[in-house]
Amino acid sequence: MTETIVCRRLAGRTAVITGAGSGIGLATAHRLASEGANVVCADIDERAGKAAAEAVGGLFVQVDVTDAEQVEALFATAYDTYGSVDVAFNNAGISPPEDDSILTTGLDAWKRVQDVNLTSVYLCCKAALPYMRRQGRGSIINTASFVAIMGAATSQISYTASKGGVLAMSRELGVQFAREGIRVNALCPGPVDTPLLRELFAKDPERAARRLVHIPLGRFARPEEIAAAVAFLASDDSSFVNATDFLVDGGIAGAYVTPL
Repeated sequence: MTETIVCRRLAGRTAVITGAGSGIGLATAHRLASEGANVVCADIDERAGKAAAEAVGGLFVQVDVTDAEQVEALFATAYDTYGSVDVAFNNAGISPPEDDSILTTGLDAWKRVQDVNLTSVYLCCKAALPYMRRQGRGSIINTASFVAIMGAATSQISYTASKGGVLAMSRELGVQFAREGIRVNALCPGPVDTPLLRELFAKDPERAARRLVHIPLGRFARPEEIAAAVAFLASDDSSFVNATDFLVDGGIAGAYVTPL
């Protein structure tokens, strides 16, 4: 009989998760709650965000992550409710179909993706850091992507650029605040089986097939697999992991030719 081992690495700590209503954010809310964290589920979608918070016994805060005042209120609410801000998983992001090749992507689409994927991470880090500095500890995990370190001929130019920005910003913040007990890492998932990816690839099966062939494991990641990486980065088990690109990509970045 296999014994189930339950980790409680985050007991008593407060974790703020943006984009918590679905996909990686939702899976992470479940994982961090199971490890004992007080979870603040932030999402622009009230229905999905409330459902996530109820499912994990956490707190829902509706927030537009591109709005500085709303982001500041999110972290203030987390602190006022639970007394600390220990983990910030800045995960909200979009990948709209109008973000494609640089030859066809318009300026409005470019700016919208940059605002949601990059500027929001800047705002969340800026809002979380004062609490963590006062505490003398904290872990910030910013969702970048494997495309931040690789190029793709099936381009989503603004998405790719935004995730490169997240990676560079995370590295710099991790270096700047390391001696104050704050670690900042960029989580770089490979393609994940989420509603966002399914919607994108349902519209373009050829693009999905072109990408799947490059994954040595032969499949997309499950959200729970990415959530496990977040839990590690949030916990003291990763106490010497800082200012890095934390790849969870099934081997894509290491592959030249994949198995048949």
